[in-house]
Amino acid sequence: MHNGILYSIALWLRELMMPLIGNETIIDLIMTVIGIAVLFSIILTSALVFTYGERKICAFIQVRIGPNRVGGRFGLLQSVADMLKLMSKEDVIPNGVDYWVWALSPMLIFVPSALLYTVFPFDDGAIFADLNIGIFFAIAVSSQAVLPFLMGGYASNSKYGMVGGMRTVAQMLAYEVPMVFALMGIIMITGSLKMSAIVEAQGNVWFIFLQPLAFLIFLVTALVESNRPPFNIVEGESEIIAGPFTEYTGMRWALFFLAEFANLLSISIMTTTLFLGGWHGPAFLPGMVWFWIKVLIMVLVFQWIGWTFPRFRIDQMLSFGWKVLLPVALVNVLLTGIGVYIYNWL
Repeated sequence: MHNGILYSIALWLRELMMPLIGNETIIDLIMTVIGIAVLFSIILTSALVFTYGERKICAFIQVRIGPNRVGGRFGLLQSVADMLKLMSKEDVIPNGVDYWVWALSPMLIFVPSALLYTVFPFDDGAIFADLNIGIFFAIAVSSQAVLPFLMGGYASNSKYGMVGGMRTVAQMLAYEVPMVFALMGIIMITGSLKMSAIVEAQGNVWFIFLQPLAFLIFLVTALVESNRPPFNIVEGESEIIAGPFTEYTGMRWALFFLAEFANLLSISIMTTTLFLGGWHGPAFLPGMVWFWIKVLIMVLVFQWIGWTFPRFRIDQMLSFGWKVLLPVALVNVLLTGIGVYIYNWL
């Protein structure tokens, strides 16, 4: 029996609509639409909040002031001003672009970010699709994010864009493999690919304590996969202007920007789900509250890392992925296998 607040609210809504509609199929459809609307509201709101938060955190770390004009002394409306600025900018289409590929790229880049949220358990019983292959689905979907980057770079008729797109492919391949092997330890312990089963298995002890090495590997690979500093080699503004985004303006560029912050939220949710016990926490707060507290802490950690360390060179980053992280991840799989065997034998 599920005890989560979101699950209880969903049941209450279904019971409320049943006498009015009386058709289970229509009610299921309405609940799905409501869930999608809530999901997109979270993503869009997070982009506004994280834009402001990142600027303030960056300013604090680098001993600067940050936004302090628009919206009072704290600059609370700076994100809204940025949104209005991007919406009012001219949509410039360069000569020689492969138009349909170029135009579809910023739209498709948002799809993997949004699909990831369907397998995250936000609370006990609150999950859109509790798939038996939950982790596999999340990894497969996140790996597709490389295609819109490559499409945008290739179709832009720009050498800078093309180099940025190829960098995306290189770093995704280099860090996707260590990430998969890092998560193998969790799968070996739980014996399941379901996200809900992984969270349930952390009822007594979180996997950050059972799999500390896998946690560190996942932390680094998640930063690379989401193109976060100090691994934002795809943009490489000091040498390739903006990479795949170079030839985009206005709302087309804003979609890339929105996907980046959606990725920041998704990797924080994934870290919370896989290593920090998901919704589990002391009983004096609801599970959903504990879930979002952990997620926001991970957002702050990722932002802190990004604004503390200098950006790597592309060769350094690829060497680190193939020569360091991959062997360490394989060692972690070996040690986990030995540990699980000894535990089952005892």
